[in-house]
Amino acid sequence: MSSKVQEHHRVRPAYIYVRQSTLGQVRHHQESTDRQYALKAKAEQMQWAPATIQILDRDLGQSGQQSSNREDFKRLVTDVSMGRVGAVFALEASRLARSDLDWHRLIEICAISNTLVIDEDGCYDPADFNDALLLGLKATIAKAELHFIRARLQGGKLNKAQRGELRFPLAVGLRYDNTGQTVLDPDQEVQGAVRLVFRLFRETGSAYGVVQHFSQNGLRFPKRAYGGAWDGKLIWGRLSHGRVIGLLKNPSYAGVYSFGRYRSCKQIGPDGEVRSSIQRTPMDSWQVTLHDHHPGYITWEEFERNQQSLARNRTNGEETLLSGPAREGLALLQGLLLCAKCGARISVRYQGNGGIYPTYDCNRRRREGLSSTSCLNVRCDLLDTAVSNRVLEMLKPAQLELAVEAMRQLQQRDEAVSRQWQMRIERAAYEAQLAERRYEEVDPSNRLVASTLESRWNDALLKLSEVKAQCEEQQKKEGLTVTAEQRTKVMALARDFPRLWNAPSTKAKDKKRILRLLIKDITVERLAEKRLVVLHLRWQGGACEDIEVRPPPKAADQVRYPDELVQHVRELARELTDEQIAEALNREGRKPTKSKTFNVSIINWIRYKHRIPAPQLKRPEELTVQELARQFGVSAHVVYYWLERGIIEARRLNRGAPYWITLDATKKNELRTWVRNSTKLNTQRRKS
Repeated sequence: MSSKVQEHHRVRPAYIYVRQSTLGQVRHHQESTDRQYALKAKAEQMQWAPATIQILDRDLGQSGQQSSNREDFKRLVTDVSMGRVGAVFALEASRLARSDLDWHRLIEICAISNTLVIDEDGCYDPADFNDALLLGLKATIAKAELHFIRARLQGGKLNKAQRGELRFPLAVGLRYDNTGQTVLDPDQEVQGAVRLVFRLFRETGSAYGVVQHFSQNGLRFPKRAYGGAWDGKLIWGRLSHGRVIGLLKNPSYAGVYSFGRYRSCKQIGPDGEVRSSIQRTPMDSWQVTLHDHHPGYITWEEFERNQQSLARNRTNGEETLLSGPAREGLALLQGLLLCAKCGARISVRYQGNGGIYPTYDCNRRRREGLSSTSCLNVRCDLLDTAVSNRVLEMLKPAQLELAVEAMRQLQQRDEAVSRQWQMRIERAAYEAQLAERRYEEVDPSNRLVASTLESRWNDALLKLSEVKAQCEEQQKKEGLTVTAEQRTKVMALARDFPRLWNAPSTKAKDKKRILRLLIKDITVERLAEKRLVVLHLRWQGGACEDIEVRPPPKAADQVRYPDELVQHVRELARELTDEQIAEALNREGRKPTKSKTFNVSIINWIRYKHRIPAPQLKRPEELTVQELARQFGVSAHVVYYWLERGIIEARRLNRGAPYWITLDATKKNELRTWVRNSTKLNTQRRKS
């Protein structure tokens, strides 16, 4: 018995800390567990009462790298810090913690609370300098040992992986043969399901589109169980979006052996604990990449295209990336437009009641505070119509070829779906036949076994009937086979492709898919001074061309008379009256903005708005109001008085035009007599 153990240590409980790093060690390394439990006998030999010995074993199967998931270790640290523990027993002192921070914190607390640390090698008093130094060295050596073990194991794995011989669970659709080589799964239904996923992704360009197609057609997808009672067996179920992403990002389907696709990274959590997480490694950082290692379902080039499509499909990716798959919405060019001013991707804004008026809008500079207005805002139908018309012109020579190719792809898709259903029926039939053979091979007198096998046979037959019924219902629902009549209709529509394109039954999503097959991107440039939008269109083959689109005039411009008409009225007003101008414009077939024909009021408004003077057609013998007033020495008001009373006669072209007065000798004498005999007029003349 060590002399370091004093009576004040024995009056406090002794804690025996039991830990194994993994559940596999707990299951297969039971000797180590038994040795740790045997420390209770050692504590009794050191004269601790059995009632004061506590075993902490809730951390079995937990790693010692961190203390966040080790409840008994937390309890141990808490009780030691409160002076409730006399000694801590462990098989090896380094088993208490693999983290330097946790280890040194525990040793420091033990030194303060005068708690001993006891393992198979001896008894240590952390308050003693030599013992504390020895414990620190043991912790350092234990950590170095873990490093060397990990380095040897990882080096061996990497060396074996570089030869392509490191085995790990394969993805569904791939198996190891008897010689250890990777081959395609011999189950044709499994192969068909995997091939159908890649085919649908090529057609739809979206993982959600693949999931939707499987769901609509009632198809299942397999996964292989590893470990346990179901080890190696196939489990058929619903295809999820995560499974599709996993298939598309797995290079083994392209015949490539890879190692180092994932790595463990340590991060500090919000609570200050160090946590390990698994992160995906970029393709150029993979440690091992062996092409043509085994047969694949797709080529490496298609695998890379799939990664690019998945990157474009991300809505939270870089803003410079274009949107890949066609989505719902009325804007046909969504995801294809780039702003010529700032280079950003142009987004769509849906306005109006229910969002039925989409517009293409680039507000990146305004969003970043670089400008107070958007770079571009234009109606979607203007650009969509211009690009659609151009695409229809380009497709005219190949309309029949496109129809034939579309029919071929539809036929292949229908055949793939039907083949999956047939293989599912064959699997159910095989299980029914197997159950039947097992029932026939049993001794009839052994009713305990025969009744069970008979029940399994009946269940298999019922399952076969259900699968057949589901297959028939699905074929009626979807109409998988393309009839000769349908083929004839499609060929007829191909001869009139524009009508099919503009038909209300044609979905905008289908139009977007066609546009993305032909067009790579479109740079939109707006020329404000010319009221013109230029589309710099780049086709998938690399050819480029420009399309000019002129926006419709504004509401004010639509009711405003054009400059050409105003100038024409100005020329006519030199010789014609307003009434004559209106008649001339009507004879020319011109139409005003708000009525059917021109009239005098409209001509008056045009002359007033644009300051067009009335025609000057005054005759030599005619006098104006001012001339007549000066001749008789009266004011202009007197002349207007004579005009209003009809005392003198005058000619006037139209309302607002000047008066042209004609007087004979008799009328002149009469007016002179009027002025001479009028007291009021004479008074005004004397005052003036």
